[in-house]
Amino acid sequence: MSNRLKSEKSPYLLQHKDNPVNWYPWCEEAFHRAKEEDKPVFLSIGYSTCHWCHVMAHESFEDETVAQILNQGYICIKVDREERPDIDAVYMSVCQAVTGSGGWPLTIVMTPEQKPFFAGTYFPKERYYGRPGLVDILRELLSLWKNRREELIRAGEEITAAINRTGNAANPGDSKVSRKDHAILRKAYQIFAQQFNPVWGGFGSAPKFPVPHNLLFLMRYAREEEGYRAGGEGSEALRMAERTLDAMAEGGIHDHIGGGFSRYSTDERWLVPHFEKMLYDNALLILAYLEIYRLTGKEKYADTVRHTADYILRELTDERGGFYCGQDADSEGVEGKYYVFTPEEIESVLGKEDGQAFCRLYGITEAGNFEGKNIPNRIRYTENEKKSETERARDSEEGEKDCLGQTAWLKALYEYRLRRTKLHKDDKILLSWNAWTILAFARAGAVLKEDGYLEAAKRAQRFIETHMTGEDNRLYLRYRDGETAHKGQLEDYAVYVLALLELYGATFQTEYLGNAILRAQQMVAFFEDSEAGGYYISASDAGRLIARPKEIYDGAIPSGNSAAAMALQRLALLTGENRWQEAAGRQLGFCAGEIQEYPAGYSYALLAMADAVYPHKELVCAVSGRMSEELRMQLAELAAGGMSILVKTEDNKEELAECAPFTAEYPIPQEGEMYYLCEDGACRAPVKNLQELPE
Repeated sequence: MSNRLKSEKSPYLLQHKDNPVNWYPWCEEAFHRAKEEDKPVFLSIGYSTCHWCHVMAHESFEDETVAQILNQGYICIKVDREERPDIDAVYMSVCQAVTGSGGWPLTIVMTPEQKPFFAGTYFPKERYYGRPGLVDILRELLSLWKNRREELIRAGEEITAAINRTGNAANPGDSKVSRKDHAILRKAYQIFAQQFNPVWGGFGSAPKFPVPHNLLFLMRYAREEEGYRAGGEGSEALRMAERTLDAMAEGGIHDHIGGGFSRYSTDERWLVPHFEKMLYDNALLILAYLEIYRLTGKEKYADTVRHTADYILRELTDERGGFYCGQDADSEGVEGKYYVFTPEEIESVLGKEDGQAFCRLYGITEAGNFEGKNIPNRIRYTENEKKSETERARDSEEGEKDCLGQTAWLKALYEYRLRRTKLHKDDKILLSWNAWTILAFARAGAVLKEDGYLEAAKRAQRFIETHMTGEDNRLYLRYRDGETAHKGQLEDYAVYVLALLELYGATFQTEYLGNAILRAQQMVAFFEDSEAGGYYISASDAGRLIARPKEIYDGAIPSGNSAAAMALQRLALLTGENRWQEAAGRQLGFCAGEIQEYPAGYSYALLAMADAVYPHKELVCAVSGRMSEELRMQLAELAAGGMSILVKTEDNKEELAECAPFTAEYPIPQEGEMYYLCEDGACRAPVKNLQELPE
């Protein structure tokens, strides 16, 4: 018998619609019922492709004994963290405050007034190796609710007060970020250098997450610092980023057969992943591999970009252009089954000779590297073989030669894998994740000069405007199966502004710039804390929760506050308008105040600060007639490298002046182009040829 989740659109909630637990979605009815029946609320938060969410569901939420306890003693609510990041942020902060850690599935028990008094993550049904069992926990909490309720209510009040104090401490951000704040960037670099693993790349111990924005920061630091080409901090920062990107591309976290990257590695070698694939990881990794390709010119990085982008287009793209959330780690209830092979399977698909050659290249052995089977990988040395950079480069070159002409092998194995077993796909479309992907595809089109990627970005942007924008012109967070739901939150607006600005830099179509300004205006109006500084996760007219948090820590995805800082700073540089310069200054000041102690945890905010700390170039190109496709591609490549570029023509001059009023004074030549370059606050004499501009 279905419960109240049967009418929902979230794939995660629908996975639980046939549980014997009488689940509610997050709604007023559930809390009203809890008050009416005098019951605590059991809140479970997870997401569709979460392995341990599946484990807890099978062990407990599909179990009649657990369901009976929950149904009799509690009002039970299920939340998809990807659809309601505001709810997840509030109660994850509770879990971290109470237990010192967090994760999913997130388990909360609270009063009907939404005030939590118990928090944790995964619990087995029964006690297991010292981990308390869910059945015991539920019974104990019901006893306390009956006999010592005042203590629980007091605990809930204290926890609620604590997270409100922590999440909204006053920090007006009135300090200006300037060259002197270079010290924050250097401190972050030094932390990364201390934590760097020189053999396997990455930072810290297993499990290891890609965190592409950490690598983007290191590459920006490398670009700007002395010694970029000849030793010193710059070249060391680049080396850390390149070694990490190489190790991930070689490891099992990279799906060598079908493309894309898994969520994280369970070991330090990047060999054994947690096999779920998420859209945002792959979008951000595209940005990181594009940047290392720009800096080094090594074609293998462009190949990794294509392999990842083509995976998204092939497996995570809706027919109308939006991008799906991701794919599960499990197939037929077994983690990783979809991805692993035996040598016999390889030979059955490729034949004996080609099969054996493939097994040598991709580490496929009889012993296996994962539960008796094999994760294909290109790891070419072990921890004890601490090879020099020269030896690693030689190995890499040999590996590339080995792989020449082997595309047919990968295609055959991919098609075999599709027939062998299936992966669950989370086919909801989230605005902020789509915005990261639009940004990545637009930049890929510019850097690789491949318009297919740019067209994919433009289609996804049209999808957002058509299907994820309300009649009031507000953005909405989620689309699935014809339904748009949940008003957009901070990261939806902030990252979408970045995506629109990236599209402008790839096309120079003024409509993208105008739309970015509109969305930035909405972001400031609905989310900024004008008193204490920073931006709230949820809008000022959103439904009330026990707290209205601000997030700035850059975890797996850059925070909304960091993205907002970047968006405002880029708008300020492009438009030259005081309102955006002031808004960017406020937000950068807020970020600087928050990140002083451990700046390495805020790498995307550091990227935004870098534009204020390091010299920057702004270019206006005035074009007579229509801009040629060749010129568009040349300028788009410069914009992808970080230069702020505006293109003025007779057709767009009025619209451009509305976005960037200072451009009204720039004359359009009678023929050809005229280039006006400003660098670090000083303007150069205009030139007629792009090649005359200083590098």
